[in-house]
Amino acid sequence: MQGEVFRSLVEKGRYSQFGEEHGFKSIYNYLEFCKNIPIRTYEELFPYIEKIRIGEKDVLWPGEVKWFAKSSGTTNNKSKYIPISIDSLEDCHFKGGKDMLSLYCNSFPNTNVYNGKGLMLGGSQEKDSLHSFTDGDLSAILINNFPFWVNMHRVPDLKTALLKDWETKLELICNQALEEDVTNITGVPSWVLVLMNKMLEKSGSNNILEIWPNLELYMHGGVNFSPYKSQFEKLIPTNNMNYLEAYNASEGFFAIQDQKDKKDLLLMLDYGIFYEFIPLSNYNNGERIAIPLSEVKIDEVYVIVISTNAGLWRYIVGDTIRFTSLYPYRIKIVGRTKSFLNAVGEELVIENAELGIDLCCKKYNCSVSDFIATAIFIEKGVAFHKWIIEFNIPPISILNFQTDLDDILRNLNSDYDAKRTGSFVLLPLEVYVAKKYLFYNWLKNSDRLGGQYKVPRLDDSSSIFNEILLMDTTY
Repeated sequence: MQGEVFRSLVEKGRYSQFGEEHGFKSIYNYLEFCKNIPIRTYEELFPYIEKIRIGEKDVLWPGEVKWFAKSSGTTNNKSKYIPISIDSLEDCHFKGGKDMLSLYCNSFPNTNVYNGKGLMLGGSQEKDSLHSFTDGDLSAILINNFPFWVNMHRVPDLKTALLKDWETKLELICNQALEEDVTNITGVPSWVLVLMNKMLEKSGSNNILEIWPNLELYMHGGVNFSPYKSQFEKLIPTNNMNYLEAYNASEGFFAIQDQKDKKDLLLMLDYGIFYEFIPLSNYNNGERIAIPLSEVKIDEVYVIVISTNAGLWRYIVGDTIRFTSLYPYRIKIVGRTKSFLNAVGEELVIENAELGIDLCCKKYNCSVSDFIATAIFIEKGVAFHKWIIEFNIPPISILNFQTDLDDILRNLNSDYDAKRTGSFVLLPLEVYVAKKYLFYNWLKNSDRLGGQYKVPRLDDSSSIFNEILLMDTTY
């Protein structure tokens, strides 16, 4: 299947400026593909994207690009602008959504999910009148291009769904959704929690099932769901609620949870995406030599490289994954290439941080709304990790929580444990308890409310961490 995708991409890519510049007409196998096309970051691909944004056609992919999905910031701009072609919209993103529901129905054949409405919580979009393209969250682009039969089963209405003002949108969604029989919800966990709590406030209900008794499915992605699950279970108290994860990035729809009792994700191989992988250890040493899917190994951590039917050629997504199965190919998301703490060689990744928080919350019967951590140097190369944590339900003892979180991270990560041994280079972590709604207020002040915006978990640069900390001490 990946061979078919490879040949299709190269064949169609010949009719683009990029294809002409990189000799696509002479590419007949994977070795020639690697030889002709260097692996690129967003910044390195940006000159081509800039051409598309001023109206040029056939730049990275044949035809005109009408949509750009805004993603999190980059070194040369506040946002990334990921091109969305008609091919990627139809054969990747929409196909992924249909497959996700198909896989769900396969696991739960007695489902009633289609007998009510789906609540889709998405972002906003803006039209560039000068160049006739649209910028926005991927979710907003998808919602605005859904076929009519999807919109018949969706809430809120299109105008409300695409509103930019989050607080106005939230109010309108609540008013519309209160009147509907919602059987399924789609959206980023943090924003869905905000919506559900608003629904309870407006309706005076004790839990979400009093509003939507037939709710059975929540489809999520974008962040690790584990730290949020206890909050969802409190708001939706039933054993019949199902949680389904997808790995749907702005760059493409990559993977779907296909087994109801397991959390790893099935890598989707026929969505117009050709996959390559760089071992993370090699990537961190500056290497950019990738391997195809056929050469990956279980439990090795890889950086994902993709070539897509939107013209992202040998593009570093920025996510790291590891394979849990090779037949079929299933993965778990580990973290981001730029989102880790490695001040003294401790190599703490998001997977460790989120699992550590989850295990600590279970031990102390507490729950966390959001958190961010950074490394702070004291002197002579000695550092410690400082965490800002906003609790929904705080633990009885913050000091005990702090100590146990440190111990759990040592058990999860051998590099962290080695650097913590004797406290010679890495001191015990510190937890700073945030005021209520701190992270919400930071997102609001940063014009990042709603949609797919998220608080970064680990901030190696400390810049966002310091912004958030300053807000908490100022308010």
